[in-house]
Amino acid sequence: MRRYTVFILTAFMIILAAVAGFIFPVDADKKTSGLPTAELTAYTTLPTEIVSVLADVYERENHVRINFIPINSQDILQEIKNDAVSDPTVVRTVDIVLADSKILQEAANFNLLTPYTSETNDAIRYKFKDAHDRWIGIWYDPIIFCANKDFLRSTVEIPDTWEKLSRAKNMRVGITDFIAADASANLMLQLIGNFGDAKTYEILSGIHPKVIQYAKYLSNPVRQAGMGEVDISVAVESETLRYLQNGYPLKIIYPADGTSYLLTGIGITTKDYAKNQVAAKFADWLLGDEAQLYLQTNGFYFIPTNPQTLAYKSFAGKNLLLFDNQAHFSDKQRQEFLFRWINDVRLK
Repeated sequence: MRRYTVFILTAFMIILAAVAGFIFPVDADKKTSGLPTAELTAYTTLPTEIVSVLADVYERENHVRINFIPINSQDILQEIKNDAVSDPTVVRTVDIVLADSKILQEAANFNLLTPYTSETNDAIRYKFKDAHDRWIGIWYDPIIFCANKDFLRSTVEIPDTWEKLSRAKNMRVGITDFIAADASANLMLQLIGNFGDAKTYEILSGIHPKVIQYAKYLSNPVRQAGMGEVDISVAVESETLRYLQNGYPLKIIYPADGTSYLLTGIGITTKDYAKNQVAAKFADWLLGDEAQLYLQTNGFYFIPTNPQTLAYKSFAGKNLLLFDNQAHFSDKQRQEFLFRWINDVRLK
């Protein structure tokens, strides 16, 4: 599996790099003309190392500067609201938002985003975008089972569903604490949204005794599986692919009964026509192969939502079963579910 995955990803990068000059021609004047011809300001909840890659290459290749302002997920919606001034003479601080789809949908519900359509985003499946084109998903990161290869050689029963993982015996499991990371909390909430709370807590109660230690970071369960400290981990695919690329003996197992995912998207906030056009071109660029090429070159592996890209076709798990119910719980409900897990599962 590792060789297959590495081959596919490497082949994708080689092919794309070879044809880049034809698919993404760069104007020679842009390379030597100095200052950017346009500039956008973006709020983002993504890690700095990811947006830095995107900003650097986009400015170099398209002569447009993207100034990313990192904001945490708790504050970004309020900042967008504060920026949405009614006085048309006041220049807005932010032009675009690159964040989790949950945040973008909330912003759309407050009429804070400007719809945009294009031939590129028209190809995206409905589940990955707003019904009124106010935001568009650009990539997603699913939760998968990450198994140590030595463990797989020693067992005949490979858990490929959440219930099988819960009922499996003589197994060590790695997982990120549900209160430590959004992706982990999102997993529990989507399990509840699809299986119901009673069944979900039954599954989590079955997994709990096998957990060696609840990790604080998403990368640790993958490292534990790669080093043989656990037999199988519940992990994000992006981290697993990164460790696979670095030679760790891992195999990805896609849950047959469905899994959760974090969807990253982009929304345009500017009302200025000229900036809106620039922002729309940047959004289309994010949906293309060039953005994926540079992300993967720098060790970031996400499944693109655009089925027309080479990057999408290169991922072995692109057809995995994703939960339909995205668990739109209120903040109060979210806290209640997390506290219930702490009291009824983790502390028992």
